[in-house]
Amino acid sequence: MIRVGIIGCGRISDLHAQAYLEHPEAVITAVCDPVAENRDTRGAAWGVAGQARHADYRDLLARDDVDMVEILVPHHLHAQVALDAMDAGKHVSLQKPMSTSLADADAMIARAAGRDVVFKVFENFVFYPPVQRAKELVEAGEIGEIRGIRLKSNPGWSPTAWEVPAAASAWRIDPEQCGGGPLVFDDGHHKFAIAWHFLGLADRVHAFIGTSYDGLIDAPSLVSWTHPDGAVGSLEVVHSPELKLDTVHYAQDDRVEITGTKGVIWVTRGHGRMLNVAPVVLHRDGVTTGYDDMPTGWETSFIRSGRHFVDALLNGTPPALTGEQGREVLAFALAAQESARTGRAATPVRAPAER
Repeated sequence: MIRVGIIGCGRISDLHAQAYLEHPEAVITAVCDPVAENRDTRGAAWGVAGQARHADYRDLLARDDVDMVEILVPHHLHAQVALDAMDAGKHVSLQKPMSTSLADADAMIARAAGRDVVFKVFENFVFYPPVQRAKELVEAGEIGEIRGIRLKSNPGWSPTAWEVPAAASAWRIDPEQCGGGPLVFDDGHHKFAIAWHFLGLADRVHAFIGTSYDGLIDAPSLVSWTHPDGAVGSLEVVHSPELKLDTVHYAQDDRVEITGTKGVIWVTRGHGRMLNVAPVVLHRDGVTTGYDDMPTGWETSFIRSGRHFVDALLNGTPPALTGEQGREVLAFALAAQESARTGRAATPVRAPAER
């Protein structure tokens, strides 16, 4: 039985917790949040005893009934909390992006190795069933060799979207705490992770990162990149404030187009559902085939990601993403930020051992 401590009980923790609540060999034994309402509401919902609900994460780390921690705090706090957890001998699942700098990322990777604990960077989109199906189709050779990937992120509005507390929104639009903007750096991690998942780390990134009229949202934006094998990719982020979306999570939707030498695959949804078509569509040999035999709720990606980590701990297998893999995605995202600042193409900085 893997005993889980959750550090940070904000909005997104509801999705993370589902993985452990539904796993037969995991149990949430402790929670932490500086806001009493957060830790008590979630703690009660998850069956955590009152004495195991903490305001200070260090009190949670001192418990001997916690094997691993799920860290869900603002980005600028990731490194310190994760390092302290590793020093306490806890396995770590750290919400993406793993940090706001590569120096912090390298420090966490080294500390995990030195303390002999398992370190995972939590990324759910590579566990999203339509993305997993697209990956299976690619690996089966359905579209030949990938030559390009195009991702579209489109926030709008929705009467059914979940409510995000003001405090959670505030730190996400503060570059000092978030590490970048809420769409290209924060949510953009999902898109860079998808591109990395299919094609590996880019070798050249060019970005234009715009801003909304009020300066709060980093859109419209366009990021393009190349890969060592010559494949290309792009991420387009456009905020459409009057676009009504079908979702029960963030008021946003996502699309992915993967083009190969003999076919094309589309993933037609992500956070929500904009298009009334199959979640995965394949075109090859003049024939278009839709695949809809899979769950498409965004929450499923969180459940599969969390379950995968529990299974990795139980079986002694590597998690996804490992710290090293999470660092590659972070390098990808930071290269886009650098390019936007300088107006020149940037090269993602590889780990010291790879240079």
